[in-house]
Amino acid sequence: MSLFDSYFLCTSPRSGSTFLCTLLEDCGAGHPASYFHRPSLTGWRSELGLCEETPREDIFATARKRGMGRHPISGVRLQRPSLGFFRHQLAQVHPEHPNDLSRITYIFGRTAFIHLTRTDKLDQAVSLIRAQQSGLWHRNADGSELERTGPAKAAEYDAEAIQAQQTVLRRMDQDWEDWFARQGISPLRVTYAALSTDPQAVLQRLLSELGLPTEPANSISARTAKLADHVNADWVARFRAKSP
Repeated sequence: MSLFDSYFLCTSPRSGSTFLCTLLEDCGAGHPASYFHRPSLTGWRSELGLCEETPREDIFATARKRGMGRHPISGVRLQRPSLGFFRHQLAQVHPEHPNDLSRITYIFGRTAFIHLTRTDKLDQAVSLIRAQQSGLWHRNADGSELERTGPAKAAEYDAEAIQAQQTVLRRMDQDWEDWFARQGISPLRVTYAALSTDPQAVLQRLLSELGLPTEPANSISARTAKLADHVNADWVARFRAKSP
C-alpha cells in the first residue's frame, strides 16, 4: 500500500519532467500530467475535457481522478509558472484552510512533493530556447514528434536570450525552495543529471519513497528521446567562450 494518496512533480521547463512522468506512469505510479498548466479555469476545464460551467471543486476532483494509475496514487505535474494561479484557486475553493499545503492535502489526500531540478542552467536555458524557437518540445523514442507547439523553424543562437533565461530558471528553482520552506514541505529531490544518467535507480528510489513496488523499474524503457544534439553543444561552447 502506498504511503501517499497523491504526489506533485514540482519543476521548471526542460528539466526532464516529461521523461520522468512517462517512467512513473509506466510503473503504474499515477498518470502525472500538467492538468493545471494554463493560468485560466477555462484552460483547466479544456485540459480535463470538462464543460465551461464545471465548478472549481469538480475540476480539482477530476484532476485527482485523472491522475490515478494502476496503484492507488494520483500524480500531478506542476511547472513553477503555474503555481501562482493554482494557489489562488485553492484559496478560492477552501479559504477556511490556513495555507496551500493544508488545502492540497484536503483535496488530494496525503501528498508527496517531488522537486525535479536541472543543475546546469546553461544547458537548460539552451534547451528551452531551442524548443521555443523551433516549436519542437519532445520526440518519441523512435524519433517521431511527440509535442510541437508551432511550425518547424530553424533555431538561431542568441547569447542575450540564453543569459536572460538562465536568470529566470534560477529564480524558478529558488521560488520553489521558498514555497517549500513557507509550507513546511520536505520534498523528494531528483536532478536531471541523475535521471538522465541512471533513470532506473532514480525511479526505484522514488517508488520506494512513495511506498510503491519497485520491481516495475527493473524493466523500464524510455518512451521519449533526448533532443540535445551537436547544436546544443555548439551553443553552450559559444556562450562559455564569450563569458568572462
